[in-house]
Order: sequence, then structure tokens, then C-alpha cells
Amino acid sequence: MRSSFAKSIYLGAAVLGLAGLSAVTTTTASAKSYATAGAYSKLTTDATKRNVEATGTHALYTKPGTVKGAKIVASKATMAKLASSKKSADYFRAYGVKTTNRGSVYYRVVTMDQKYRGYVYGGKVADTFGGGIKAAETTTANTTDSTIGKTVTFTNPGTKHVTWTAPKYTQYKSGASKVVKNTTPFAGDTLKVTKAETKTREGSLYYYVEDQQNPTVNGWIYSKAVTTDASAAYNQASDVKVNFVNPNGTLIAKAPLRNLIENNTDNTGVSKSAVAAHAKGTQVGFDAQKKANNAWGKAALTGTGYVYSSKTASNMSALLGAKTGDTITLTVTKGTQVVQGVSAYYQKGTSITKLVAKSDDSKVDLNYQVTFPTLGSAFAGSKGATYTAADVQNFLTANKADTLNSANYAKDAGGDVVKTSDPSAIGAKGTAIGKQPSTDNPVVVYHTTYTLTSGVAGTYTDGGNASAFYNTAKEVKGSANTTNTGHVSAFS
Repeated sequence: MRSSFAKSIYLGAAVLGLAGLSAVTTTTASAKSYATAGAYSKLTTDATKRNVEATGTHALYTKPGTVKGAKIVASKATMAKLASSKKSADYFRAYGVKTTNRGSVYYRVVTMDQKYRGYVYGGKVADTFGGGIKAAETTTANTTDSTIGKTVTFTNPGTKHVTWTAPKYTQYKSGASKVVKNTTPFAGDTLKVTKAETKTREGSLYYYVEDQQNPTVNGWIYSKAVTTDASAAYNQASDVKVNFVNPNGTLIAKAPLRNLIENNTDNTGVSKSAVAAHAKGTQVGFDAQKKANNAWGKAALTGTGYVYSSKTASNMSALLGAKTGDTITLTVTKGTQVVQGVSAYYQKGTSITKLVAKSDDSKVDLNYQVTFPTLGSAFAGSKGATYTAADVQNFLTANKADTLNSANYAKDAGGDVVKTSDPSAIGAKGTAIGKQPSTDNPVVVYHTTYTLTSGVAGTYTDGGNASAFYNTAKEVKGSANTTNTGHVSAFS
């Protein structure tokens, strides 16, 4: 919403006449000599084009600052704070003007939240903003946002996140100009996003939405108050929020119970008329208990490694007491701990080779046979919990398994891998693939050092295996300075 001062501002003949007088300008009232102000003129250009911000160079007064009786509304220091503010509420709207007999232009301004109102020096030119204020761009159009043109729903219908005539505080009184004050009646409605704007100071994104079922419902709304995932929408008139916590009270996951049915009067837990809840505070405990079964809990806790039981006394009590719009707490326990093996791989282009433990009888090329270190701990977690690629990488690094050395292998002077039966030189019997060495073509011993580059995310399972890639490979001349520890159980 661009703010600029149009050339068509109407100032009145008397004011324009005074603007031509020349005198020394001062923005502080003098006890010896005061300026006089001309008639007040209302600015008539488009209001949205008169958004300004303080520059911090002049104070705000009850009257033009050089006129007798002018009192400070906001000091120069306060105006400097408003100038550097990160809040849209601290922008100003210019709506009137007076010009003194000394040619100084003073604009009547008010902050977007109406906290400060008064006159500020605006320079010597009547049709521009200067001095203590400058034109402000309160928002920036976001024409490339991927949500424009898509359909969304209210994430959490209610009175907290509603629709506005403009992104909050980016226009005068927009902080109090709600289009829809309560979105509960429109829970589940599909809303088309037609525009997007970012608030300049806060950086927060707003969408302009149009209700496809109720055309009178529209306006600007905070982007995180809507979602493209219809299943994620929450209706406080028919739903209950659930927080899953462990025995220590730590939040593990969240999930809603949706479209609940009112409790009936005979306490059977089965609604004879199946009357859907339609108001916040409706008792829905019987239906909540029915829907919050173990299968529902398992789905809600996927990847956490925690287990939910609908039959524990605390969980049954919390569910039976549920009312629509409530947030209830259900307790979960940690799942069985399982240990994962670790597989190491080397990838070059699209070719992936598994690195195996160093062994005399392996058929794998010597440069892919490595010495695995003995790990100081197991890579373990709760069954069903997810682990990240970083978890795998951090585990191996902590256990000094971020570098692996291959078995020794031989090359001739031409760089070709050769076969040799000399275990003292090579470290294995005849496993390097290549030509036989000749007496006039001596061999040179090498090994390859592999460095850990990434882990692979996964889920802790019985007998599961984590994967890690050692894609940085460096061929080193000479024997590897390692001891063959064999096939350590943590690696597979």
C-alpha cells in the first residue's frame, strides 16, 4: 500500500498566500518571537497515499512548533524511536496542514494506533513531505507467493485471528477495522487467496481471502491463520485439541479430535439423535473417548517413539470431561528401546558400493575393505521414533568413526592394481584384482581413506540398520596405520 504525497493536495488560497512569505525558520518556540499559523486545511488526497513515518529530526507538537503555546506531544528522542521502530503501529497518517508566516509547513499527523497525534514540521514545500516526516511504504506486494490463487481454510476459527480491511496497522485505524470479528461460524469454508502483502516493518505475511460459500466474508488475514491442508483446520465449536505429554510433562505431539457429537442424557455414550456439537463448551466426552482409541493415538504419535493407551485412568478421565474448544492433556510413555546397526557406503556418481569389514577371505576389492573402529555406545532409540541424517552423522563422529581406512593394496609403477602374495606388503592374500607383478616392475603400497559426508534419516525398528555415506575418498601412498579389529557388531 504505497504512500506518496500527490500534487493535488488542496491547501486553500489563504494558506498558499502565506507560503510565499520569507523568514528565518525554526522548529522550536521562542519566548521573544513567535510565528503565526495560517488556516487549517484538510488533506483531501487518497488517505492510503498519506502514510508517513518519522525521521527523528523534529518533535511532535500540539500546534505548529514555532507558534506561541505549542507544547511537545512527542519529543525529538521519542520521534527517533518511532522512526526506527519495527512496529507498523508507529507509522503516521497525515491528514491536515498549516503553514506559518515564516513559510514553514506543519502537518497534522496521528500514529496508526492513535497513541500520538499532533503537528510535525514538514519542510518548506507545501506539496511534499519533508523535515520531520517522510513518505512510507507500509507494505510490499508479494505477487509471487505460491499460495495466491489457492484455496485455504481457517486454521483455528475463533476471535484471535480474524480478517481486516488492511494488514493490521498498515493503514490508519486498520488495527480496529475488522471485517469478520469471529470466524467460528465459517469453520470449514473454503477461502480463495487473491492477494498477498508483506508488512514492511515486521516482515509478516498477510493474505487477502474471499469466502467461496459466504461472499461477505473476506479481508486480510495473517498467513499462518489459514492453511491449504483442510484436515489441519480446527473448529472450536465442534473439536477438541489434544496435547500428548510424557510423564515429566514434556509436550510430545498435538492432535485434534474433530466433529464430535454432544453427550446424550442417558449417559450411554451413544447419541440417539447423533446431534453434532455446534457451540464452544458443549460436552462431548463420550464421543471423544470413543474416537480417541489406540489406533488414533498411534497415528498421531507416528515418528515420536511414544505409545498411547486409551485405557489409563488419567486419559479416560481427561477424555470424559472434554468440551468443544477445550485443550486436554493425554499421557504417553516411551516405546521399547531398539539398537540399530550401521552400514557404510561410498558413492561415486550413480554407483554405490558398500564398505565392508577388512577380511582375508573377502571377495571385495581391497580398497573397499575398511577397518571399523570399536564404538563406545550403541545407536539406539525408541521403537517407531524417527532419527535424522544429522543424528547418524553426529553419532559416528562422537564415536570417532568419521574416518575409515581401507586395507592396503598394491599398484605398479604405471598405476595399475596388481596381484601379490606378499602379506607383509599388502595385508591380504591375492585379493587385489589386477595383473601379476613382474620383477622389473616393482609394486607400491597404497590405501584409501574415507571421510564421513552424511547420514540417512530413518526410523528405529527391530533389527533395523542406519546408513551413512563416506563419499570423500582419498588414495594415500603407504600402509594404513590401523589395527584390524574385524567386523564390529555396530556395523553391518
